[in-house]
Amino acid sequence: MERYDVDQMLELALTRLRVLADINSALAETMDAREGLRRVCKILARRVGDWCAFDVLAGDEEVHRICATRTETASTLLAEERTTLPETATGPLARVLRGAGPLLLTRTDLQNSAPHRDPWDIAEELGYTRQDAVSAIIAPLWARREVLGALTVTRCGDRPLLVADDVRLIDDIVHRVGLAIDNARLHRETQHIAERLQRSLLPPLPHVGALTMAARYATSSSGAQVGGDWYDSFLLPNGDTTLIIGDVTGHDLQAAVTMSKLRNMLRGIACDRQEPPHKILQRLDVAQHALYPAATATCLYALIHGPEGGPWELEHSSAGHPAPLLVTKDGDTRYLDGGHGHMLGASTDLPRTSATVPLPAQSTVLLYTDGLIERRGESIDRGFTRLRQHAAALARESPDTFCAELLTGLASDNTDDVALLALRLPPDDHSPATASRES
Repeated sequence: MERYDVDQMLELALTRLRVLADINSALAETMDAREGLRRVCKILARRVGDWCAFDVLAGDEEVHRICATRTETASTLLAEERTTLPETATGPLARVLRGAGPLLLTRTDLQNSAPHRDPWDIAEELGYTRQDAVSAIIAPLWARREVLGALTVTRCGDRPLLVADDVRLIDDIVHRVGLAIDNARLHRETQHIAERLQRSLLPPLPHVGALTMAARYATSSSGAQVGGDWYDSFLLPNGDTTLIIGDVTGHDLQAAVTMSKLRNMLRGIACDRQEPPHKILQRLDVAQHALYPAATATCLYALIHGPEGGPWELEHSSAGHPAPLLVTKDGDTRYLDGGHGHMLGASTDLPRTSATVPLPAQSTVLLYTDGLIERRGESIDRGFTRLRQHAAALARESPDTFCAELLTGLASDNTDDVALLALRLPPDDHSPATASRES
């Protein structure tokens, strides 16, 4: 009999270790706090209790029920349910959310018949009654001495009651979950700070007569660091409008700092010299080699020429950057491949060229970084085709909507930062030719 008890204890200990290992894996596989809680909820409903729920505090009074799972379906029954925790609530969940616990509760504890109870407590008890709960553990989620929420696990019907050993297991679990929630919050805050820093380095777009422009910057969905992607546009003293996009190699603070320096150098060179794009990029390359010899970057520099009423043309040169995409108002698309050259930082001895392309009225010129088109494990040509198809469907949308929809459709799961700059030409009475001139 004694041997049997030892075997039982060992089996129970191994079962609990397996539960903890599965929960560790579930939390480690995602930085999304809600998704992590849903995964843990399913594990606990199957392996420890019959029903499980996570409630998370938002502020002092608002309670979010992130998920609730029962054994039969192992699926989410309630998601994003929000209630306000009243001061008069004194039930088990209310006490735990205020810092009590963990609490081990019997059926009697779950069915309090005291008069003048708060409706919040009554709703909680009604939930236990509907489950036919016979025992429960409610434990607080802690992080840095702050209660973040509560975990509730119940057993129902004729199932064995939860016991003190289960409380110790749940206490260990909520400690791990609390740390995971706190880490997810820190990750979001760091990502938000990185994005704000990146956006602060990007300039506002100019207002240029009938031309309309829009730009977007989206951080990588898989990281919380700043990067080297940038866009820019400004008026030159001679009246031309610049369109610029670039990407410094790297995805860290140094890349962002280098990006800011290159952008400012390019602004100064362009305003001072007012030369064709390939000469401006050549001067930028020389300056980069002298001042930042270890840095490499791609950049596309373009000028919009034309009177206010049109016709317009685009003169551009690329330093290793993806070609601009031209989208007509009827949805015809083509990449402007002329003027392509080597990336900045590679060599100052190789020649560069510019290309000049007439722009049809009401067409859109799109500049973008490679995060919009590149996908791991697939050909870059497929990314270019996908961009053309999406852009063609958005040909008559405003530049703002054009950029926003491209990000939604192509960069929702991007593993690299993405910068976009779109320019829309006004209608005019001219019919510019569609052939390009290489110079």
